[in-house]
Amino acid sequence: MTNHTHQPPVIRAQGLTKHFTRGKKTVEAVRGLDLEIHQGELVAFLGPNGAGKSTTLRMLTTLIPPTAGTAEVAGHDVVRAQGAVRRSIGYVGQGNAAAYIQRGRDELMSQARAHGIPRPAAKARIDELLSAFDLQEYADRTVQTLSGGQRRRLDIAIGLLNRPEVLFLDEPSTGLDPQNRANLQEQIRRLHEDGTTIVLTTHYLEEADALAGRVIVIDHGVMIADDTAPRLKERLGDLVLLGFSTEADATAAAARAESALSGPTVIDRAGTQVSIRTPRGADSAPALAIDLAAHGTPAIRMEVRPPTLDDVFLDLTGRSLRESAQSTTQPTTQTEGAAA
Repeated sequence: MTNHTHQPPVIRAQGLTKHFTRGKKTVEAVRGLDLEIHQGELVAFLGPNGAGKSTTLRMLTTLIPPTAGTAEVAGHDVVRAQGAVRRSIGYVGQGNAAAYIQRGRDELMSQARAHGIPRPAAKARIDELLSAFDLQEYADRTVQTLSGGQRRRLDIAIGLLNRPEVLFLDEPSTGLDPQNRANLQEQIRRLHEDGTTIVLTTHYLEEADALAGRVIVIDHGVMIADDTAPRLKERLGDLVLLGFSTEADATAAAARAESALSGPTVIDRAGTQVSIRTPRGADSAPALAIDLAAHGTPAIRMEVRPPTLDDVFLDLTGRSLRESAQSTTQPTTQTEGAAA
């Protein structure tokens, strides 16, 4: 990660905790989160529904108070200085921010005036944002007539009206088709290049991989990993798949690979296939194949798969993020904070 030794963090949390009560049961949505994010970072929170991602964002944006712990955003305490925090941030939640019966331009003006931006300055800022997000030709249409991608771009424009120091995006691509998702990701890249600090939550592994300079994995309310996506994947290693003619050859090859490979390596055999998870597996696979052939157990097929963020999540938690995200039901309005 980038060295920010001489820069104070724009987001700091210590022991941040949130509990919800459902009947007689207490749900620990976020448990003792320690976090520092510096100016200009683009950080993705990764995890399934129920992990605590959205709850963390809601605490950092003053929407819900923490049960315990402290947090500061842009130098302001999220409990004692809520107004100052809100003036410093933009927040785009999972639902659409704009009223469906409003025209896009009118909604932007209403939001700008709510921020206390004078009307002439608000008009200039709105024109700037409509142009930046390619919304000029749709600005005078009602929100309910806009496509999902257009509404999402309008949401982000609303979040940027006050030129925030920090922009929080909660599942910004959810529900968008691939083309609109790609367009939205390009807009996020542009904002980051302009120096905006961005914190986003996502279920989309490819989105976190492509956008974020830093990935934080949260599961059951606890941060279980914090690093760049390349380093998280590099530590896990490549998956080398080898196929053999017989189970006896596969068994012998697995034993040979264990002695031939260095570094943290996990080797499994199933039938005539041997799978090897090892650092820099793409580099070591050709030499391993030659060595196995020289020892009388030639592989009849070989495949090398680079690690994905889902592989990282599976290694960290014992379950696939994709399967977790698909199988978890959506939270209700009353308990959304506990399930997000």
